[in-house]
Amino acid sequence: MSLTLADLTRAKAPASEAVLAEELAETGLERDFLLGVIRERIRVMRRSVERGLASRAPSQAGMVGWNAATLWEAPDPLRAPLLKRVQAYAMAVNEENARMGRIVAAPTAGSAGTLPGALLGVFDHLGLEDEEKLVGPVVLAGGVAKIISRTIFIAGASGGCQAEIGSSAAMAAAALVELLGGDPAAAVNATALALQNTLGLVCDPVGGYVEVPCVMRNGFYAVHAVSAAQQALAGVISPIPADEVVLAMANIGRLLPPELKETGEGGLACTPTARRLLTELRSEED
Repeated sequence: MSLTLADLTRAKAPASEAVLAEELAETGLERDFLLGVIRERIRVMRRSVERGLASRAPSQAGMVGWNAATLWEAPDPLRAPLLKRVQAYAMAVNEENARMGRIVAAPTAGSAGTLPGALLGVFDHLGLEDEEKLVGPVVLAGGVAKIISRTIFIAGASGGCQAEIGSSAAMAAAALVELLGGDPAAAVNATALALQNTLGLVCDPVGGYVEVPCVMRNGFYAVHAVSAAQQALAGVISPIPADEVVLAMANIGRLLPPELKETGEGGLACTPTARRLLTELRSEED
C-alpha cells in the first residue's frame, strides 16, 4: 500500500526511513545505490548554487541571469543573512536552469531552486559541514513529492504554479524539519503549512519562458519553506491534515482556467510590459 502523508506522521524517526523503505520495496534497488543517487543529486544542487552565484550571464531569453549575483553581492541593510542566503541560493539555481545549466528538478525545473535554496541555505547559515546530514532530508523531500504526485501531476500545466512551487516548498519544509531534528509529525505538519499557503497560485510565465516571475518566485518560496519549518518546529499545527491540503490543491488546480496554467496567456504574462518584452524577444529571434 502506498504511503500517505498521514502514514509518515506515524513513522519512526526519521521520516526519511519510511520513504526509503517504500522506494526499496517498489524498485528492488539496493539501499546503497539509492543513497548514492541522492548524494550525487546533492552535489549537483551544490554546484548549481555555486555557478549561479558566480555568474551574471543572461538567460536564454535574456530576461534574467544576474539577479542571484546581484542579491548575493549587495549590502544587507536588514542584517538578515539567512533570508538573503536562502533567496540568493534559490535564485541562483533557477538562473542556471534559465541558462540551460545542469540542475536537479526538485520536483520540476521551474521550481528547482526552492529545495536547495532552503536546505543548503540553512545548512550553510548554521555552519554545518557534514553534507551526509542532507541525505535523509532530501530522501524525505522526494517522498513528499511522490505522495503529492499520486493526487495531481506536479506541473504548472496541470495545476498552476501551486502544483510546482507549492510542492517544492512543501518538500523543502519537510526536509528542513528533519535536518533540524524534528520528528515525522512536525515534518508532515510543515508540509501542510507550506502547501496550504500556496493554494491558488497561478502559473503565468512571461512569454512561456521559465524566467519571469519564476526565478524570483523560487527565492520567495524558499523563504516560505523556512517559515513553515520554523512554525512546525515551534509547535504550530495546521488544522487541516496534509493529505487534505493536497486534495484541496488538486481541486483548485482543476478549477483554474487554461490561461492560468503555464500557457503564457493570463496573469502577469498578459500585462502590457510582458507583451512588449515578448515582441522584442521574437524580433531578436527573427
